[in-house]
Amino acid sequence: MKAHTKETQRTMTPKKALDFLIEGNERFQNNLKANRNLLQQVNETADGQFPFATILSCIDSRVSAELVFDQGLGDIFSIRIAGNFVNEDILGSMEFACKLAGTKLLVVLGHTACGAIKGACDHARLGNLTALINKIEPAVDAVKEPKDEALRNSKNIDFVNEVAEKNVMMTMDNIRSSSEVLAEMENKGEIKIVGGMYDLETGVVKFF
Repeated sequence: MKAHTKETQRTMTPKKALDFLIEGNERFQNNLKANRNLLQQVNETADGQFPFATILSCIDSRVSAELVFDQGLGDIFSIRIAGNFVNEDILGSMEFACKLAGTKLLVVLGHTACGAIKGACDHARLGNLTALINKIEPAVDAVKEPKDEALRNSKNIDFVNEVAEKNVMMTMDNIRSSSEVLAEMENKGEIKIVGGMYDLETGVVKFF
């Protein structure tokens, strides 16, 4: 499999880009890999890059977007931050990736048993991590059940995973409301913004 070119990127659609990721995750689940020569892709991308998707995911060492979607060099822009939320710098990176570099799909990818989400559920406080946790806590408040405070913490994994999914959806909303550039591109059908959850136990990505 060769690296993407200006021509293959030009003919890419948001739907086709999503299909590429779904197919790649299916290969990953079945311990298969597309036949690609990474050193060849180094040479092919030396003078330029034409990725088809931009993926915002967590820094978790088990959730590498390139691996779980079986992608090679030059295929995706990968943005990683604990808790997969957005700020001004990340939004700027997304605008560069989509508007200037031509990616057709923007994915917000959360995952099960997320440590950053657990920290938000427990309202953890530690140095600079406190400011990061504060950005995720609105997702905790947005999940209304269970009401019993004793069950609204990291020990309740179902609650943690529901908060993680809510955080993905709220991040998607934040992208649309905070970036006129990306919202306009989505309204015109130039890009698609989707959310997904990666299951640490199965390797499956569920899109929504």
